[in-house]
Amino acid sequence: MAAAKTPQGATGFGGSKGLKGIKGNKGSKGSGRGGGSGRMNGSLRSVGRALHLPVTGPARGIRKVTHAHGAGESGLGKLIELHGVNGAGDVMITVALASTVFFSVPTDEARGRVALYLAITMAPFTVLAPVIGPLLDRLPHGRRAAMAGAMLARALLALVLSGAVINGSIEMYPAALCVLVASKAYGVVRSAVVPRLLPPRFSLVKANSRVTLGGLLATGIAAPIGAGLQAIGPRWPLYGAFVIFVAGTFLSFTLPPKVDSAKGEDVALLAADEEHLHGPHLKPVKRPGLRTVGIAVTHALGANAALRCLSGFLIFFLAFLLREHPLTGESAAVSLGIVGVSAGAGNAIGTAVGAWLKSKAPEIIIVTVVGVVLGTAITAAIFFGAFLVACLAAVAGFSQALAKLSLDALIQRDVPEQVRTSAFARSETLLQMAWVFGGAVGIVMPLNGTLGLFVGAAFVAIGWLATVKGLLTSARHGPPAKPRVA
Repeated sequence: MAAAKTPQGATGFGGSKGLKGIKGNKGSKGSGRGGGSGRMNGSLRSVGRALHLPVTGPARGIRKVTHAHGAGESGLGKLIELHGVNGAGDVMITVALASTVFFSVPTDEARGRVALYLAITMAPFTVLAPVIGPLLDRLPHGRRAAMAGAMLARALLALVLSGAVINGSIEMYPAALCVLVASKAYGVVRSAVVPRLLPPRFSLVKANSRVTLGGLLATGIAAPIGAGLQAIGPRWPLYGAFVIFVAGTFLSFTLPPKVDSAKGEDVALLAADEEHLHGPHLKPVKRPGLRTVGIAVTHALGANAALRCLSGFLIFFLAFLLREHPLTGESAAVSLGIVGVSAGAGNAIGTAVGAWLKSKAPEIIIVTVVGVVLGTAITAAIFFGAFLVACLAAVAGFSQALAKLSLDALIQRDVPEQVRTSAFARSETLLQMAWVFGGAVGIVMPLNGTLGLFVGAAFVAIGWLATVKGLLTSARHGPPAKPRVA
Protein backbone atom coordinates (compact mmCIF):
# COMPACT_ATOMS: atom_id res chain seq x y z
CA MET A 1 0.00 0.00 0.00
CA ALA A 2 2.80 2.28 0.95
CA ALA A 3 4.61 1.35 -2.17
CA ALA A 4 1.42 1.88 -4.07
CA LYS A 5 0.86 5.19 -2.41
CA THR A 6 4.33 6.37 -3.03
CA PRO A 7 4.18 6.13 -6.80
CA GLN A 8 0.67 7.49 -6.71
CA GLY A 9 1.82 10.26 -4.49
CA ALA A 10 4.77 10.70 -6.70
CA THR A 11 2.52 10.61 -9.67
CA GLY A 12 0.13 12.99 -7.99
CA PHE A 13 2.95 15.38 -7.14
CA GLY A 14 4.44 14.90 -10.49
CA GLY A 15 1.02 15.42 -12.09
CA SER A 16 0.53 18.58 -10.14
CA LYS A 17 3.95 19.76 -11.12
CA GLY A 18 3.24 18.71 -14.64
CA LEU A 19 0.03 20.70 -14.68
CA LYS A 20 1.92 23.69 -13.41
CA GLY A 21 4.50 23.06 -16.05
CA ILE A 22 1.81 22.86 -18.68
CA LYS A 23 0.29 26.06 -17.42
CA GLY A 24 3.73 27.53 -17.38
CA ASN A 25 4.24 26.43 -20.95
CA LYS A 26 0.92 27.92 -21.93
CA GLY A 27 1.93 31.07 -20.20
CA SER A 28 5.18 31.07 -22.06
CA LYS A 29 3.39 30.52 -25.30
CA GLY A 30 0.99 33.33 -24.50
CA SER A 31 3.90 35.42 -23.47
CA GLY A 32 5.47 34.66 -26.81
CA ARG A 33 2.34 35.87 -28.57
CA GLY A 34 2.29 38.98 -26.36
CA GLY A 35 5.93 39.58 -27.12
CA GLY A 36 5.20 39.27 -30.81
CA SER A 37 2.31 41.69 -30.48
CA GLY A 38 4.54 44.05 -28.49
CA ARG A 39 7.24 43.81 -31.12
CA MET A 40 4.67 44.54 -33.82
CA ASN A 41 3.32 47.53 -31.89
CA GLY A 42 6.87 48.73 -31.35
CA SER A 43 7.54 48.39 -35.07
CA LEU A 44 4.38 50.32 -35.89
CA ARG A 45 5.39 53.05 -33.47
CA SER A 46 8.84 53.18 -35.05
CA VAL A 47 7.30 53.46 -38.51
CA GLY A 48 4.93 56.15 -37.23
CA ARG A 49 7.82 58.07 -35.74
CA ALA A 50 9.77 57.73 -38.98
CA LEU A 51 6.81 59.04 -40.97
CA HIS A 52 6.21 61.93 -38.57
CA LEU A 53 9.89 62.83 -38.19
CA PRO A 54 10.11 64.88 -41.44
CA VAL A 55 7.31 67.04 -40.03
CA THR A 56 7.80 66.97 -36.28
CA GLY A 57 11.60 67.18 -36.46
CA PRO A 58 11.75 70.48 -38.36
CA ALA A 59 8.76 71.76 -36.36
CA ARG A 60 10.59 71.13 -33.08
CA GLY A 61 13.73 72.72 -34.50
CA ILE A 62 11.81 75.80 -35.65
CA ARG A 63 10.04 76.08 -32.31
CA LYS A 64 13.36 75.78 -30.47
CA VAL A 65 14.89 78.59 -32.52
CA THR A 66 11.89 80.95 -32.48
CA HIS A 67 11.32 80.51 -28.76
CA ALA A 68 14.96 80.94 -27.69
CA HIS A 69 16.22 83.60 -25.24
CA GLY A 70 12.85 84.21 -23.64
CA ALA A 71 10.94 84.70 -26.89
CA GLY A 72 8.70 81.77 -26.05
CA GLU A 73 7.68 83.16 -22.68
CA SER A 74 7.03 86.68 -23.98
CA GLY A 75 5.06 85.54 -27.03
CA LEU A 76 7.56 86.87 -29.56
CA GLY A 77 8.23 83.34 -30.78
CA LYS A 78 4.61 82.93 -31.85
CA LEU A 79 4.76 86.25 -33.70
CA ILE A 80 7.90 85.07 -35.54
CA GLU A 81 6.05 81.92 -36.61
CA LEU A 82 3.00 83.94 -37.63
CA HIS A 83 5.17 86.25 -39.73
CA GLY A 84 6.70 83.22 -41.41
CA VAL A 85 3.21 82.01 -42.31
CA ASN A 86 2.41 85.48 -43.64
CA GLY A 87 5.51 85.52 -45.85
CA ALA A 88 4.86 82.02 -47.19
CA GLY A 89 1.27 82.85 -48.13
CA ASP A 90 2.22 86.13 -49.80
CA VAL A 91 4.90 84.51 -51.94
CA MET A 92 2.40 81.88 -53.13
CA ILE A 93 0.08 84.63 -54.38
CA THR A 94 3.03 86.49 -55.90
CA VAL A 95 4.11 83.41 -57.86
CA ALA A 96 0.60 82.90 -59.23
CA LEU A 97 0.09 86.55 -60.22
CA ALA A 98 3.58 86.93 -61.71
CA SER A 99 3.05 83.90 -63.89
CA THR A 100 -0.28 85.27 -65.10
CA VAL A 101 0.54 88.96 -65.53
CA PHE A 102 4.21 88.80 -66.47
CA PHE A 103 5.46 85.50 -67.85
CA SER A 104 2.50 84.30 -69.89
CA VAL A 105 2.58 87.03 -72.58
CA PRO A 106 5.17 88.79 -74.81
CA THR A 107 7.27 91.54 -73.24
CA ASP A 108 5.40 94.51 -74.73
CA GLU A 109 2.05 93.09 -73.67
CA ALA A 110 3.48 92.19 -70.26
CA ARG A 111 4.53 95.82 -69.70
CA GLY A 112 0.99 96.90 -70.50
CA ARG A 113 -0.45 94.31 -68.14
CA VAL A 114 1.88 95.23 -65.31
CA ALA A 115 1.18 98.93 -65.89
CA LEU A 116 -2.53 98.14 -65.73
CA TYR A 117 -1.91 96.12 -62.60
CA LEU A 118 -0.13 99.07 -60.99
CA ALA A 119 -2.79 101.54 -62.11
CA ILE A 120 -5.69 99.45 -60.79
CA THR A 121 -4.04 98.17 -57.63
CA MET A 122 -1.12 100.34 -56.59
CA ALA A 123 -2.69 103.72 -57.36
CA PRO A 124 -5.70 103.17 -55.08
CA PHE A 125 -3.34 101.50 -52.62
CA THR A 126 -1.26 104.68 -52.30
CA VAL A 127 -4.47 106.49 -51.37
CA LEU A 128 -5.58 103.80 -48.92
CA ALA A 129 -2.17 103.19 -47.33
CA PRO A 130 -2.05 106.45 -45.32
CA VAL A 131 -5.51 105.67 -43.97
CA ILE A 132 -4.70 102.17 -42.75
CA GLY A 133 -2.24 103.20 -40.04
CA PRO A 134 -4.40 105.88 -38.40
CA LEU A 135 -7.47 103.64 -38.69
CA LEU A 136 -5.71 100.84 -36.85
CA ASP A 137 -4.50 103.38 -34.29
CA ARG A 138 -8.17 103.87 -33.41
CA LEU A 139 -8.67 100.13 -32.91
CA PRO A 140 -5.77 99.22 -30.61
CA HIS A 141 -7.77 96.70 -28.58
CA GLY A 142 -8.37 94.30 -31.48
CA ARG A 143 -4.89 93.66 -32.85
CA ARG A 144 -5.14 89.87 -32.76
CA ALA A 145 -8.52 90.05 -34.46
CA ALA A 146 -7.12 92.51 -37.02
CA MET A 147 -4.23 90.18 -37.87
CA ALA A 148 -6.57 87.21 -38.08
CA GLY A 149 -8.93 89.23 -40.28
CA ALA A 150 -6.06 90.15 -42.63
CA MET A 151 -5.13 86.47 -42.88
CA LEU A 152 -8.70 85.29 -43.48
CA ALA A 153 -9.34 88.00 -46.06
CA ARG A 154 -6.32 86.88 -48.08
CA ALA A 155 -7.37 83.24 -47.78
CA LEU A 156 -10.75 84.05 -49.33
CA LEU A 157 -9.19 86.34 -51.93
CA ALA A 158 -6.83 83.52 -52.94
CA LEU A 159 -9.89 81.46 -53.85
CA VAL A 160 -11.29 84.37 -55.87
CA LEU A 161 -7.97 84.75 -57.67
CA SER A 162 -7.83 81.01 -58.39
CA GLY A 163 -10.74 81.48 -60.77
CA ALA A 164 -9.52 84.78 -62.22
CA VAL A 165 -6.02 83.59 -63.18
CA ILE A 166 -7.44 80.99 -65.55
CA ASN A 167 -9.13 83.46 -67.90
CA GLY A 168 -7.32 86.66 -66.86
CA SER A 169 -10.61 88.37 -66.04
CA ILE A 170 -10.72 91.93 -64.75
CA GLU A 171 -11.78 90.77 -61.27
CA MET A 172 -8.17 89.71 -60.74
CA TYR A 173 -7.11 93.36 -60.29
CA PRO A 174 -9.51 94.44 -57.53
CA ALA A 175 -8.87 91.13 -55.77
CA ALA A 176 -5.11 91.78 -55.97
CA LEU A 177 -5.70 95.29 -54.59
CA CYS A 178 -7.56 93.85 -51.63
CA VAL A 179 -4.71 91.39 -51.06
CA LEU A 180 -2.27 94.33 -50.94
CA VAL A 181 -4.47 96.23 -48.51
CA ALA A 182 -4.87 93.19 -46.25
CA SER A 183 -1.12 92.55 -46.38
CA LYS A 184 -0.44 96.18 -45.49
CA ALA A 185 -2.91 96.05 -42.61
CA TYR A 186 -1.14 92.99 -41.25
CA GLY A 187 2.23 94.75 -41.55
CA VAL A 188 1.04 97.84 -39.71
CA VAL A 189 -0.43 95.78 -36.87
CA ARG A 190 2.67 93.60 -36.66
CA SER A 191 4.86 96.70 -36.26
CA ALA A 192 2.63 97.83 -33.40
CA VAL A 193 2.66 94.39 -31.76
CA VAL A 194 6.42 93.77 -31.62
CA PRO A 195 7.14 96.30 -28.82
CA ARG A 196 4.48 94.58 -26.69
CA LEU A 197 6.23 91.20 -26.93
CA LEU A 198 9.84 92.11 -26.13
CA PRO A 199 11.54 89.55 -23.86
CA PRO A 200 13.64 90.87 -20.95
CA ARG A 201 16.90 92.52 -22.08
CA PHE A 202 15.76 92.28 -25.71
CA SER A 203 16.19 95.33 -27.91
CA LEU A 204 13.55 96.26 -30.44
CA VAL A 205 16.13 95.94 -33.21
CA LYS A 206 16.93 92.38 -32.22
CA ALA A 207 13.25 91.48 -32.00
CA ASN A 208 12.45 93.01 -35.39
CA SER A 209 15.45 91.31 -36.97
CA ARG A 210 14.26 87.94 -35.71
CA VAL A 211 10.77 88.52 -37.00
CA THR A 212 12.05 89.72 -40.37
CA LEU A 213 14.53 86.86 -40.70
CA GLY A 214 11.78 84.36 -39.91
CA GLY A 215 9.67 85.82 -42.70
CA LEU A 216 12.58 85.74 -45.15
CA LEU A 217 13.39 82.11 -44.40
CA ALA A 218 9.75 81.11 -44.80
CA THR A 219 9.57 83.01 -48.08
CA GLY A 220 12.72 81.27 -49.34
CA ILE A 221 11.24 77.87 -48.50
CA ALA A 222 7.79 78.62 -49.93
CA ALA A 223 8.99 80.17 -53.22
CA PRO A 224 10.23 76.93 -54.83
CA ILE A 225 7.19 75.10 -53.48
CA GLY A 226 4.98 77.72 -55.13
CA ALA A 227 6.92 77.31 -58.39
CA GLY A 228 6.37 73.57 -58.21
CA LEU A 229 2.65 74.04 -57.63
CA GLN A 230 2.58 76.49 -60.55
CA ALA A 231 4.00 73.74 -62.76
CA ILE A 232 0.99 71.58 -61.87
CA GLY A 233 -1.47 74.34 -62.68
CA PRO A 234 -1.94 78.11 -62.26
CA ARG A 235 -4.51 77.63 -59.51
CA TRP A 236 -2.41 75.46 -57.25
CA PRO A 237 -0.22 78.16 -55.68
CA LEU A 238 -3.41 80.00 -54.76
CA TYR A 239 -4.84 76.87 -53.18
CA GLY A 240 -1.61 76.63 -51.21
CA ALA A 241 -1.98 80.26 -50.16
CA PHE A 242 -5.54 79.55 -49.00
CA VAL A 243 -4.38 76.73 -46.71
CA ILE A 244 -1.48 78.80 -45.34
CA PHE A 245 -3.60 81.86 -44.59
CA VAL A 246 -6.31 79.79 -42.91
CA ALA A 247 -3.61 78.38 -40.63
CA GLY A 248 -2.42 81.95 -40.01
CA THR A 249 -5.94 82.98 -39.04
CA PHE A 250 -5.98 80.52 -36.17
CA LEU A 251 -2.36 81.17 -35.27
CA SER A 252 -3.12 84.90 -34.81
CA PHE A 253 -5.30 84.14 -31.80
CA THR A 254 -2.49 82.21 -30.09
CA LEU A 255 -0.63 85.48 -29.50
CA PRO A 256 -0.73 86.67 -25.88
CA PRO A 257 -3.76 88.81 -24.93
CA LYS A 258 -1.43 91.66 -23.95
CA VAL A 259 -0.96 92.60 -27.62
CA ASP A 260 -4.54 93.89 -27.54
CA SER A 261 -3.73 96.27 -24.71
CA ALA A 262 -3.23 99.94 -25.57
CA LYS A 263 -2.41 101.00 -22.02
CA GLY A 264 -0.14 104.04 -22.03
CA GLU A 265 -0.23 104.52 -25.80
CA ASP A 266 -0.87 107.77 -27.66
CA VAL A 267 -0.65 109.02 -31.23
CA ALA A 268 2.44 110.61 -32.78
CA LEU A 269 1.79 114.23 -33.72
CA LEU A 270 2.73 116.27 -36.77
CA ALA A 271 3.20 119.58 -34.94
CA ALA A 272 6.85 120.60 -34.55
CA ASP A 273 6.50 123.76 -32.49
CA GLU A 274 7.91 123.95 -28.97
CA GLU A 275 4.59 123.87 -27.17
CA HIS A 276 3.89 120.39 -28.56
CA LEU A 277 7.36 118.89 -28.19
CA HIS A 278 7.13 117.90 -24.52
CA GLY A 279 4.47 116.55 -22.25
CA PRO A 280 0.80 115.96 -23.08
CA HIS A 281 -0.43 118.37 -25.73
CA LEU A 282 -2.98 120.93 -24.65
CA LYS A 283 -4.14 122.10 -28.05
CA PRO A 284 -5.77 119.82 -30.61
CA VAL A 285 -3.63 119.07 -33.67
CA LYS A 286 -5.47 118.40 -36.91
CA ARG A 287 -2.84 116.41 -38.80
CA PRO A 288 -1.14 113.60 -36.88
CA GLY A 289 2.22 112.45 -38.20
CA LEU A 290 5.92 111.96 -37.44
CA ARG A 291 7.58 115.38 -37.28
CA THR A 292 7.65 115.53 -33.51
CA VAL A 293 9.69 112.36 -33.14
CA GLY A 294 13.01 114.13 -33.62
CA ILE A 295 15.47 115.00 -36.35
CA ALA A 296 17.23 111.62 -36.31
CA VAL A 297 14.05 109.63 -36.89
CA THR A 298 12.71 111.87 -39.64
CA HIS A 299 16.03 111.91 -41.54
CA ALA A 300 16.44 108.16 -41.09
CA LEU A 301 12.94 107.72 -42.48
CA GLY A 302 13.87 109.82 -45.52
CA ALA A 303 16.99 107.74 -46.16
CA ASN A 304 15.00 104.53 -45.84
CA ALA A 305 12.38 105.89 -48.22
CA ALA A 306 15.13 106.42 -50.83
CA LEU A 307 16.22 102.78 -50.45
CA ARG A 308 12.62 101.54 -50.71
CA CYS A 309 12.15 103.65 -53.83
CA LEU A 310 15.26 102.03 -55.33
CA SER A 311 13.94 98.59 -54.36
CA GLY A 312 10.60 99.12 -56.11
CA PHE A 313 12.36 100.57 -59.15
CA LEU A 314 14.82 97.68 -59.48
CA ILE A 315 12.14 95.02 -59.12
CA PHE A 316 10.08 96.25 -62.05
CA PHE A 317 12.85 97.68 -64.21
CA LEU A 318 15.13 94.64 -64.00
CA ALA A 319 12.18 92.27 -64.45
CA PHE A 320 11.51 93.69 -67.92
CA LEU A 321 15.13 94.41 -68.77
CA LEU A 322 16.33 90.89 -68.00
CA ARG A 323 13.39 89.35 -69.78
CA GLU A 324 14.32 91.22 -72.95
CA HIS A 325 18.12 91.16 -72.42
CA PRO A 326 19.04 88.24 -70.11
CA LEU A 327 22.36 88.00 -68.34
CA THR A 328 25.17 86.65 -70.51
CA GLY A 329 24.69 82.98 -71.24
CA GLU A 330 21.51 82.64 -69.18
CA SER A 331 17.80 82.49 -69.90
CA ALA A 332 15.40 85.19 -68.75
CA ALA A 333 14.02 83.03 -65.93
CA VAL A 334 17.51 82.14 -64.68
CA SER A 335 18.61 85.78 -64.90
CA LEU A 336 15.66 86.89 -62.81
CA GLY A 337 16.34 84.06 -60.39
CA ILE A 338 19.98 85.12 -59.94
CA VAL A 339 18.99 88.71 -59.20
CA GLY A 340 16.17 87.63 -56.88
CA VAL A 341 18.38 85.23 -54.92
CA SER A 342 21.09 87.89 -54.64
CA ALA A 343 18.60 90.42 -53.25
CA GLY A 344 17.11 87.88 -50.84
CA ALA A 345 20.52 86.75 -49.61
CA GLY A 346 21.60 90.35 -49.12
CA ASN A 347 18.42 91.10 -47.17
CA ALA A 348 18.91 88.08 -44.91
CA ILE A 349 22.57 88.94 -44.25
CA GLY A 350 21.65 92.56 -43.53
CA THR A 351 19.03 91.42 -41.04
CA ALA A 352 21.51 89.14 -39.28
CA VAL A 353 24.20 91.84 -39.18
CA GLY A 354 21.68 94.35 -37.83
CA ALA A 355 20.91 92.07 -34.89
CA TRP A 356 24.62 91.50 -34.27
CA LEU A 357 25.44 95.23 -34.25
CA LYS A 358 22.85 95.76 -31.48
CA SER A 359 21.78 99.20 -32.76
CA LYS A 360 25.18 100.85 -32.22
CA ALA A 361 25.46 104.27 -33.92
CA PRO A 362 22.31 103.82 -36.08
CA GLU A 363 22.75 107.23 -37.77
CA ILE A 364 26.25 106.33 -38.92
CA ILE A 365 25.06 102.93 -40.15
CA ILE A 366 22.30 104.51 -42.25
CA VAL A 367 24.63 107.14 -43.75
CA THR A 368 27.20 104.44 -44.55
CA VAL A 369 24.92 101.88 -46.16
CA VAL A 370 23.07 104.46 -48.26
CA GLY A 371 26.43 105.81 -49.44
CA VAL A 372 27.57 102.27 -50.32
CA VAL A 373 24.38 101.64 -52.31
CA LEU A 374 24.86 104.93 -54.16
CA GLY A 375 28.42 104.02 -55.08
CA THR A 376 27.41 100.51 -56.16
CA ALA A 377 24.53 101.81 -58.29
CA ILE A 378 26.78 104.33 -60.07
CA THR A 379 29.43 101.67 -60.67
CA ALA A 380 26.85 99.20 -62.02
CA ALA A 381 25.45 101.90 -64.31
CA ILE A 382 28.86 102.80 -65.74
CA PHE A 383 30.16 99.23 -66.13
CA PHE A 384 26.82 97.54 -66.74
CA GLY A 385 27.13 93.76 -66.64
CA ALA A 386 25.73 90.57 -65.15
CA PHE A 387 28.05 90.46 -62.14
CA LEU A 388 27.52 94.10 -61.19
CA VAL A 389 23.73 93.83 -61.54
CA ALA A 390 23.72 90.86 -59.14
CA CYS A 391 26.04 92.79 -56.78
CA LEU A 392 23.73 95.79 -56.85
CA ALA A 393 20.74 93.60 -56.00
CA ALA A 394 22.63 92.04 -53.08
CA VAL A 395 23.94 95.38 -51.77
CA ALA A 396 20.50 96.98 -52.10
CA GLY A 397 18.88 94.12 -50.16
CA PHE A 398 21.59 94.20 -47.49
CA SER A 399 21.41 97.98 -47.07
CA GLN A 400 17.62 98.10 -47.02
CA ALA A 401 17.47 95.55 -44.20
CA LEU A 402 20.25 97.18 -42.16
CA ALA A 403 18.89 100.71 -42.64
CA LYS A 404 15.39 99.62 -41.61
CA LEU A 405 16.70 98.00 -38.43
CA SER A 406 18.66 101.18 -37.69
CA LEU A 407 15.47 103.20 -38.16
CA ASP A 408 13.76 100.86 -35.70
CA ALA A 409 16.60 101.48 -33.25
CA LEU A 410 16.19 105.25 -33.55
CA ILE A 411 12.43 104.99 -33.02
CA GLN A 412 13.04 102.89 -29.92
CA ARG A 413 15.68 105.33 -28.66
CA ASP A 414 14.06 108.69 -29.42
CA VAL A 415 10.32 108.03 -29.38
CA PRO A 416 8.55 107.66 -26.03
CA GLU A 417 6.85 104.34 -25.48
CA GLN A 418 3.35 105.81 -25.43
CA VAL A 419 3.58 106.86 -29.10
CA ARG A 420 6.05 104.27 -30.38
CA THR A 421 3.51 101.94 -31.94
CA SER A 422 1.93 104.85 -33.80
CA ALA A 423 5.36 105.92 -35.09
CA PHE A 424 6.03 102.42 -36.41
CA ALA A 425 2.68 102.25 -38.16
CA ARG A 426 3.11 105.59 -39.90
CA SER A 427 6.72 104.97 -40.92
CA GLU A 428 5.74 101.66 -42.53
CA THR A 429 3.04 103.44 -44.52
CA LEU A 430 5.45 106.06 -45.84
CA LEU A 431 8.02 103.42 -46.82
CA GLN A 432 5.41 101.43 -48.70
CA MET A 433 4.37 104.50 -50.65
CA ALA A 434 8.02 105.12 -51.60
CA TRP A 435 8.25 101.55 -52.92
CA VAL A 436 5.12 102.07 -55.03
CA PHE A 437 6.52 105.27 -56.53
CA GLY A 438 9.80 103.57 -57.44
CA GLY A 439 7.96 100.67 -59.04
CA ALA A 440 5.84 103.01 -61.13
CA VAL A 441 8.96 104.73 -62.49
CA GLY A 442 10.52 101.34 -63.24
CA ILE A 443 7.53 100.39 -65.41
CA VAL A 444 7.79 103.36 -67.76
CA MET A 445 11.59 103.41 -68.11
CA PRO A 446 13.14 102.49 -71.50
CA LEU A 447 14.89 99.12 -71.38
CA ASN A 448 18.39 100.57 -71.26
CA GLY A 449 20.48 99.16 -68.44
CA THR A 450 22.88 102.07 -68.03
CA LEU A 451 20.15 104.70 -68.13
CA GLY A 452 17.93 102.77 -65.75
CA LEU A 453 20.61 102.25 -63.12
CA PHE A 454 21.57 105.92 -63.29
CA VAL A 455 17.93 106.76 -62.53
CA GLY A 456 18.00 104.34 -59.60
CA ALA A 457 21.22 105.95 -58.38
CA ALA A 458 19.54 109.36 -58.62
CA PHE A 459 16.80 108.22 -56.21
CA VAL A 460 19.43 107.16 -53.68
CA ALA A 461 21.52 110.30 -54.21
CA ILE A 462 18.56 112.59 -53.49
CA GLY A 463 17.71 110.70 -50.30
CA TRP A 464 21.33 110.56 -49.15
CA LEU A 465 22.12 114.22 -49.78
CA ALA A 466 18.90 115.34 -48.11
CA THR A 467 19.51 113.36 -44.92
CA VAL A 468 23.27 112.93 -44.42
CA LYS A 469 23.80 116.28 -42.67
CA GLY A 470 20.90 115.79 -40.26
CA LEU A 471 21.94 112.22 -39.43
CA LEU A 472 25.56 113.15 -38.81
CA THR A 473 24.47 116.10 -36.65
CA SER A 474 22.26 113.79 -34.62
CA ALA A 475 25.07 111.26 -34.23
CA ARG A 476 27.46 113.99 -33.07
CA HIS A 477 25.08 115.45 -30.49
CA GLY A 478 23.66 112.15 -29.31
CA PRO A 479 20.03 111.32 -28.47
CA PRO A 480 17.74 114.13 -27.31
CA ALA A 481 17.77 114.75 -23.60
CA LYS A 482 14.00 114.96 -23.47
CA PRO A 483 11.25 113.20 -25.41
CA ARG A 484 10.61 114.85 -28.73
CA VAL A 485 7.01 113.71 -29.04
CA ALA A 486 3.86 115.03 -27.45
